[in-house]
Amino acid sequence: MSEKKSRSLLSAGLSLSFFTLCSRILGLVREMTKAAFLGTSKYADAFGIAFMIPNLLRRLFAENAISVAFIPTFKGYLEDGEAAGGKQTIREFLSATITLITFLTTCVVLAGILLTPLIVRIFLDNDDKALLSETTILTRIMFPYLIVISIAAFFQGVLNGVKIFSPSGFTPVLFNSVVIAATYILTPILTGSIEDGEFRSKMAARAMSIGVISGGCVQALFQLPFVLKTGWTFHFTTLRKAFSNPGTRRVMKLIVPTIIGMAAYQLNDVVSTALAGKAGTGIVSSLQYSLRLQELILGIFAVSIGTVILPDLSGLAKKEMWSDFNAMLIQVSKIMALISIPVTFFSLVCGREIISLVYKSNRFSDESVHLTLVAFRMHIAGLFFIALNRIISPAFYAQGNTKSPTTAGIIGFGVNIALAIAVVAFRNDGTGAGIALALSIASFANSIALFIFLKKNKNLDVKSVAMGTLLYALKLVIFSIVAAIPTYFLRNALLPAFENHGRLIGFGLPLFACALAFALVGVLLLVITKDEIVRVIIRKVRRR
Repeated sequence: MSEKKSRSLLSAGLSLSFFTLCSRILGLVREMTKAAFLGTSKYADAFGIAFMIPNLLRRLFAENAISVAFIPTFKGYLEDGEAAGGKQTIREFLSATITLITFLTTCVVLAGILLTPLIVRIFLDNDDKALLSETTILTRIMFPYLIVISIAAFFQGVLNGVKIFSPSGFTPVLFNSVVIAATYILTPILTGSIEDGEFRSKMAARAMSIGVISGGCVQALFQLPFVLKTGWTFHFTTLRKAFSNPGTRRVMKLIVPTIIGMAAYQLNDVVSTALAGKAGTGIVSSLQYSLRLQELILGIFAVSIGTVILPDLSGLAKKEMWSDFNAMLIQVSKIMALISIPVTFFSLVCGREIISLVYKSNRFSDESVHLTLVAFRMHIAGLFFIALNRIISPAFYAQGNTKSPTTAGIIGFGVNIALAIAVVAFRNDGTGAGIALALSIASFANSIALFIFLKKNKNLDVKSVAMGTLLYALKLVIFSIVAAIPTYFLRNALLPAFENHGRLIGFGLPLFACALAFALVGVLLLVITKDEIVRVIIRKVRRR
């Protein structure tokens, strides 16, 4: 990989990671707001289920479909545009794409709103009519979010295709800010003078739902000026032109297997939520609170790096520069291990303090902490494999191969369904631990499948990627265990000393001290062993 490309990758990655860090922090604040207003009550479960439905479709139509189908096609037009007919051809492709996205998502939203009463019954006990009714209302409020966020994803695809990442990276910050503000502003208005706590929770869920659809609109509108500034204008066209455009036909050819594969992967959440919704009150929301903590780490690094490397991997694959392709893949896989494995072990030691510090307030009780903790310990065990999947999958998409990650996703989905159903049927302990563990094991199975399928490309040295990542990961496991031992004893010594000093001091100071101790031991071990990845990162930072 050239020095110029390395600097570009690092610069773009740092910029996107900064905005993603802000977004994930605000996303955590959003969950803290939800915990304060809703706790692990039935209305928390109702909001969680209602938001999951359009959010699942967002991931299918927007995030992954745009990134794996639209960006490679758009980048191909940019590189071969003159030969293919010039800028007018590219504008026609963009116009056809925005028309197609708007039409298809509108159809899905209208059908979804009509079928909402039937959809929510999949996730809830049919005996609770009031909860079914409220979940239906919340789902219908948020369903149109799919349209606006898909348009926002199209704008992001255009910007990322020309290697502009910051505006799209900032939009989730706006989304979370709008949801948080809407909850605090609208809840008192909707509640009025009624003091009943359950009614307040009900209205808070509605306020958050209004915030979701408002935040999606802001995400789309914010990016539009940046897209127009690139010079790539577009407009709505006829459906006939949209479906017949060679570019959109290529996108659809790529997108169909991708949606099938991502549907298999995302259905993990659907199955988990459906099982959790019928297993008891609070389990759905506790699983979601747990996943939010996990996604804080994934979003900062895995998603950011995956987004940044896709255009570069696509370019390297198109030019058949397989040596550079292989080197980039090994490097980012090891970076994922360097981040995710130490975080996993620290979270296992200090998980209760993390959850208590972040969520414990108002309606989030000790029982809520317990429910979230048992799920979090199982979720965090799969952090490395989930992060790795976010890195390896773009390696396939960059080559125009969507079938292999599709098959890997189906394998992971099958493993998750089998294990989750078995856990709920034969060992339902009233928590989401078994459901969370099933998802982690499924992520491991997905990783194994991805590496096996990657071997089909004979131009890649998959053995060096797999073995290099595995050996580096094992080293970090050993280092993390060594760092966790003194951290565990320090935690037990500090907690009693601060337990009567309130939430921020009682959990915050011991957690900070433990994190500092863990980091110092870990960094010392990396320095002593002259860790290769740390040296690469330091060298690149100095060159900026």
